[in-house]
Amino acid sequence: MGSILKAGMRSHLRQKDCRKFQNKRCNTGNIFVVSLAVADLVVAVYPYPLVLTSIFHNGWHLGYLHCQISAFLMGLSVIGSIFNITGIAINRYCYICHSLKYDRLYSTKNSLCYMFLIWILTLVAIVPNLHIGTLQYDPQIYSCTFTQTVSSAYTVAVVVFHFIVPMITVIFCYLRIWILVLQVRWRTGFRRVKPDNEPRLKPQDFRNFVTMFVVFVLFAICWAPLNFIGLAVASDPASMVPRIPEWLFVASHYMPYFNSCLSAIIYGLLNQNFRQEYRRIVVSLCTAKMFFVDSSNDVADRTKYEPSSSMLSNNLVTVDSV
Repeated sequence: MGSILKAGMRSHLRQKDCRKFQNKRCNTGNIFVVSLAVADLVVAVYPYPLVLTSIFHNGWHLGYLHCQISAFLMGLSVIGSIFNITGIAINRYCYICHSLKYDRLYSTKNSLCYMFLIWILTLVAIVPNLHIGTLQYDPQIYSCTFTQTVSSAYTVAVVVFHFIVPMITVIFCYLRIWILVLQVRWRTGFRRVKPDNEPRLKPQDFRNFVTMFVVFVLFAICWAPLNFIGLAVASDPASMVPRIPEWLFVASHYMPYFNSCLSAIIYGLLNQNFRQEYRRIVVSLCTAKMFFVDSSNDVADRTKYEPSSSMLSNNLVTVDSV
């Protein structure tokens, strides 16, 4: 009996340690997701309200400084999103394809260092725009943004190093993950018992991978037209600019704007944890609102039915006189 209890306790401790170990792994991966969310929120705080103001006033009336700040933050969000998506893809690749090395590569300290490195590289990539003068107001899209016709060489460099190279890296990582997933599923289809030395892919890990893969696909679809137009314009600005339809040029700029809000929608649709958190936040807000209304009604009722101080003083005087 004692040996059975000891075995049960050891099994319970192992399961508890595995849960703690799994939570630690999830926390290190979530650092990059939070960083991506920050990159998406940057444009909502400052540039987007200024774009709406420019649309309402049919022009830019906020001055040169606000134009430069808005365009700088817009570029910071764009490059930061691309680099964070690349970091997430590398993180998922190491987590699924090289799980034995993952804990050494992605400890909490190392993950934070990688996140800071991403934002430092983002700043390094954005700063040259201030010296070259590519951050200008474009009346076609009512916003201050990166102007592709200022410097052809710099436009090509931006498209290659800030879009094509990261996208190739992400595609490589996700292709390797998909190959491993298909191999594991093919093997498990023919074996009831899987050897311990073969990679194990949990359903939660697979769902998280699919979520981030969909985020990457939508990001590539929304940003590809703008970058390909940039390459076309940089090749021959004089002849290519008149050939690009205005609707295509405007759509290629507003599609990336729309992409900033897609990540939260994808998280909510494909990830159960995010759906639960969304429900909890909505319920908390509704509960807080109802509590506030009930509290205000209780205060009003108490004020209505409580006797005033003058009435109490009169009653006291009457009692004393008796």
